[in-house]
Amino acid sequence: MPRLEEVCSLIRSKNAGPFMITVDMFFHDLEAFDRYAHSKVLQPESIGPLFGVRPDQVGFYPVRNLHVLKISYPRSDPQGGMIERDLHGGQQFARIVDLELL
Repeated sequence: MPRLEEVCSLIRSKNAGPFMITVDMFFHDLEAFDRYAHSKVLQPESIGPLFGVRPDQVGFYPVRNLHVLKISYPRSDPQGGMIERDLHGGQQFARIVDLELL
């Protein structure tokens, strides 16, 4: 089974406002997007626990014409708070790069 990092040309995370993080997965091409973007391991039921949120808090946004899957979820603490450890949300994608896709 391929890992997510093998079927994407770029995986990144960033702020989606002070209370949300978004993860963007840019698939190599339309064939890869169609095959893997709706994989069970990328669904909110699987992604939520990886980021410590309930599945119903995970936004799932496939953008087929761009070969991109966007996933958004609430931050555990607001951006810039006293215990914030990733101010720009740029390190959050690391949790999913090794996911094996079905």
